[in-house]
Amino acid sequence: MTEQTYRIQGATGEWEVVIGLEVHAQVTSNAKLFSGAATAFGAEPNTQVSLVDAAMPGMLPVPNRECIRQAVRTGMAIDAQINRWSRFDRKNYFYADLPQGYQISQLYHPLVGEGHLDVSPDEKNPDAVKRIGIERIHVEQDAGKLMHDQHPTRSYVDLNRSGVALMEIVSRPDMRSPAEAGAYLTKLRSILRYVGSCDGNMDQGSMRADVNVSVRKPGAPFGTRTETKNVNSVRFVMQAIEHEAKRQVAVLEDGGAIVQETRLFNPDTGQTRSMRSKEDAHDYRYFPDPDLLPLELDEGFLEECRASLPELPDAKRQRYEAAGVSAYQAGVLTAEVEAARWFDALLEAGAPPVQAANWVTSELFGALNRLGKAIEESPVSPSQGAELLKLVADGTLSGSLAKQVFEIMLDTGQSPAEVVAEHGLKQTSDTGAIDAVIAEVLAKNPGQLEQYRGGKEALFGFFVGQTMKAMAGKANPAIVNERLKAMLAQS
Repeated sequence: MTEQTYRIQGATGEWEVVIGLEVHAQVTSNAKLFSGAATAFGAEPNTQVSLVDAAMPGMLPVPNRECIRQAVRTGMAIDAQINRWSRFDRKNYFYADLPQGYQISQLYHPLVGEGHLDVSPDEKNPDAVKRIGIERIHVEQDAGKLMHDQHPTRSYVDLNRSGVALMEIVSRPDMRSPAEAGAYLTKLRSILRYVGSCDGNMDQGSMRADVNVSVRKPGAPFGTRTETKNVNSVRFVMQAIEHEAKRQVAVLEDGGAIVQETRLFNPDTGQTRSMRSKEDAHDYRYFPDPDLLPLELDEGFLEECRASLPELPDAKRQRYEAAGVSAYQAGVLTAEVEAARWFDALLEAGAPPVQAANWVTSELFGALNRLGKAIEESPVSPSQGAELLKLVADGTLSGSLAKQVFEIMLDTGQSPAEVVAEHGLKQTSDTGAIDAVIAEVLAKNPGQLEQYRGGKEALFGFFVGQTMKAMAGKANPAIVNERLKAMLAQS
């Protein structure tokens, strides 16, 4: 069964899962949404808190232009409607990590309206595309954090995150499998990182997802949904969906009803558990924030945002494919912005696209994985990679010699030319030298020679191997094959 027709098999037949994601992405900026306080990850508790963040009397919020700019650029990157007029609202509720007693958000008039993402749930079939609608992106301030494990009888409050700028990116309930949700979240994270509006570090909490799941019989109306809060990895989102959908099917088939509630995901067990009921809707008493004027965006601001956008993953992938790179490799190369930038630098240094893609996705990625390094930490630079590929293309190095040179480059940081000169790894295409070695190999193996001339042509590979071994892998394989055929044909 394909992921496009993902179904849960129950005792009463097939069930379909309906999924929507609300992604909270921390905006990359120089300060918080309404104050100048820093937002560095891992700072000591309560060291990045301004008087505004702490809700001291008389403090007034001032919107951070960079946060608004980054949210607009994100909206443009997903082909969304940018609302020239938007407004901040107060969402009123009382909790210990919310010093103001309300959160400044956007309910009725968000900054960004409808957009979409096209995703490929099956990595091996990138042309099978599913369009996921995005309902809105609004900006809001984050709350602080309660710390329950610092004291046996008390909870402490860390307000470092209080006022941090978030984009809440709300999808439509268009996803029908864990794979589609995983592909959507992966693609969204990739775009945010290309744009530079969020670093996408889910393990640090700068991007997290609320997962809405319901089940129904195929073609039936939507069922009651649950919301699993603050899931912080693509894999965990997929696990949460699978567990929650199966749990709901089991409840319904047992004659029960799904309760609209908020749930939490436990990564250790792969299960969700109830956190609080949502049967009675909270009355947040939203109203326009009286301290903030509406946001009005002029054409000059929008044009500056549009002009600042980089080449996005889909456009970059299409460019690579047009240059001859396979669809699968193009997808791999564009998945992470750092890899795409490295590959672009490799092409700019003169590397041929197809050979470059083959080398990066096999040799370079394999070596970096072995070393435990990210591509931006690669001991081999793009210009050195291009030089290595050039030496292969002009016949200076064979494929096997190039691998030896590359390994030495990883260890030493030397250029390919320096490695070749120092270790004498240059490929030889001297037919005289190759002929002499072939003659010696044939003389040393009369039995195999007789069998070959008696019709056992598979022994040709044996003679090639012996010749390459005798020349320490430095002979040009094409010339070895050519000269060996000629000399074997001689009576």
